[in-house]
Amino acid sequence: MIQSVPVREQIAGGVWFTSITDPKFKHNRISVNLALPLSSQTAAEYAIVPYLLRKGCQAYPNISSLNSRLAELYGAYLDGELRKSGANQILNLSVQGLDSRFALEKEDMITECVRLLCQVLFAPKLTQGPDGEMFFPEDMKVERQYLIDTIDSIINDKRSYAVDHCVKAMCAGERAAVSRYGERAEVQALTEYDAAKAYRRALETAHIEILFAGCGDPRVAMEAFREAFGKIERHPIPLERMQPRLKAQQVTEITEQMDVVQGKLVLGFRVGDVTERRRYNALRMMLAIYGGTAFSRLFLYVREKLSLCYYCASRYDKATGIMLVDSGVEFDKRQAAQDEILRQLEVMRNGKFTDEEFTAARLSLIGALETAGDSLGGLEGYYFTQIFTGSNRTPAQEIREIEEVTRQDVMEAAKQITLDTVYFLEGEVPSDEQ
Repeated sequence: MIQSVPVREQIAGGVWFTSITDPKFKHNRISVNLALPLSSQTAAEYAIVPYLLRKGCQAYPNISSLNSRLAELYGAYLDGELRKSGANQILNLSVQGLDSRFALEKEDMITECVRLLCQVLFAPKLTQGPDGEMFFPEDMKVERQYLIDTIDSIINDKRSYAVDHCVKAMCAGERAAVSRYGERAEVQALTEYDAAKAYRRALETAHIEILFAGCGDPRVAMEAFREAFGKIERHPIPLERMQPRLKAQQVTEITEQMDVVQGKLVLGFRVGDVTERRRYNALRMMLAIYGGTAFSRLFLYVREKLSLCYYCASRYDKATGIMLVDSGVEFDKRQAAQDEILRQLEVMRNGKFTDEEFTAARLSLIGALETAGDSLGGLEGYYFTQIFTGSNRTPAQEIREIEEVTRQDVMEAAKQITLDTVYFLEGEVPSDEQ
């Protein structure tokens, strides 16, 4: 289990620093997360920024020199990625390195890792072009193609495609409907100048969350970041959290045809008001029994016992308040699968699940929470989710809350759930049948 209570402190305008220390580690992981409102006008240009930043900086302008520096830091690891939380697009830069106590010469490894991260964030590899500041064309070409390939991979993965389109339909008109990567055509049109302007704008306006996870002294990193952000002018945009729709007013049905050999059925649900902690944890228990585990009712009955689908599972996104059930089905079993998925939800509402299922779900959730701190990535990921969904619980606190959930709580959670959208991706109808 995690050994310390997280400490979160504002260190500059719109910049927060959270530290979680655990003596069992020998490394520290430091990540900087720039949160920006998702917008179809800016998603693509912001999306490419973290991938360009990880290519190098003024001090280490190419992969070779950057890797040499990382090797000098006992094999430290630097990365950039793109995340999404509800209505926010999040540009992430992180470094993971050995703690100072274990360095051969007792070097100040935290300071050195933070310095490198700041060099990448504040002094990236930019140049002056005929029309102003820009990223290098060769870097832009590589990362633009990487982003295009990522978008294409979602389209080619029909399960991800179906889930993505169901969520977009449920969030139509909201920021959460916008892809974190932007649209393919917009990425293709990006220039080196667009990316440079997006980088400057992000650094100036983003709400920033810095997380330190590991065994070292977080104050060293916090003061270094405090000094770094104190040198730049910022006009941060407040972090935006969604207000999820609590109840479906009607069921929207969407059928799309594509060249697929297996149908993709996605049911999107509203889960009601789960702002109160007991209701939220009851929902988590309900999901574990219903479709969130390998022993869930969707797996055991819809897939295994009745053979109505190739896979069937539920998932819940706290940031959007949306629960999804997605399954791969034969085209002619679509309705039977849908009916059984909804029937199993009625089982949950009526409390027809067994004591064994209830206990297994509780143990599954507790086990996941107990292992949240087994790795630095898991530790950071846990608190990243907590921060961006407005929570402040430790795993130990959540375990105690899970242990208090009753069967009646689970039934009440299921009763709040309403079907909002049914999305089905089916095979194309032959032209002679149209």
